[in-house]
Order: sequence, then structure tokens, then C-alpha cells
Amino acid sequence: MTATNDQAVAEQIPALHRYARCLAGTADKADDLVQDCLERAVAHCDQFQPGTNFRAWLFTILHNLHCDQRRQAARRGVQVSIEDWVQELRSPAPQPKQLELSDLSRAFDCLSEPHRQVLVLAGLEGLSCEEAAEQLHVAVGTVKSRLFRARATLRAVQGSSERPEWRRAA
Repeated sequence: MTATNDQAVAEQIPALHRYARCLAGTADKADDLVQDCLERAVAHCDQFQPGTNFRAWLFTILHNLHCDQRRQAARRGVQVSIEDWVQELRSPAPQPKQLELSDLSRAFDCLSEPHRQVLVLAGLEGLSCEEAAEQLHVAVGTVKSRLFRARATLRAVQGSSERPEWRRAA
């Protein structure tokens, strides 16, 4: 570009910036849009046809850049800065819960069959002692006793730091 072309471009910058501000919405985005427009105008100055409206040519470049950026943004989708959601990426390590469940499973396997049945019916299925007794064909007191012993055994196994072999209670 020649000095006269540079002067012609410099004269159009305030008008380009006003138009860019209307298109982009913020001053920062407008500045970027004007800069991109001027870069493209300088890079493609050979495409300008002398004798035509220079200002309209620059405004057309600016408008087309804005449309291109909008299309690109629509294809990209919503963008959120990493600072906005980095806190949500953190989650507690799953290993302690998995170890706890593994310990519970081992402790459950150490229980006798009657104790496991009572725990499943009362604890997991949510049956009352009376309903569990009816289902197992035993007395309500027997269900309560087995439930108490089974829970105590599970608490003892989970509360101990070592994992002793538990005898199956009859």
C-alpha cells in the first residue's frame, strides 16, 4: 500500500470501529474485528478496484468477517472459560468407597446364611421384623436376635483395622 492508501485507511478507522461496535457488541470484540478487517484489507489490497468506493470495500470486509466469526461460533457451540468449570472437575477419589464396599462384601460373606437372610430382608428389602419372620417361618424374636448379631458382626468387621477371619455364627 502506498502512503495515500495508508492515509485513506486511517481516515476510515473511526467509522469502521463504530460499525464494528454495533456488530460485535463490546469494545474489545470491536477492536479485534477492526484489526482483522485491516489485516485482510492490507493482505488483499490488490483486489480493490480503483475508482470504486474504498469505504464500502472496507465495510464489506468488516461485515463479512463478522458473519464468518458468527458462523464459526455457531459451529463451535457455547464456549465457557476453563476457570468457570475447573472446580467441577474435582471429585473425591473412588478408592475409599470401593474399599469400604469390598470390606462390607467380605464381612457379609462371613455371616451365616440365616444372618444374611435377615439382613437382606430387613436391611435391603425394608421388611419389618414381623414380615421377615413370616417369610422365614421363624419367631419374631429370632429375627430380632439374628438382625442384632448380624449388624454387630458387620460393625465389628468394619471397625477393626485388621481383617481377621470371622467364624460363621450358627
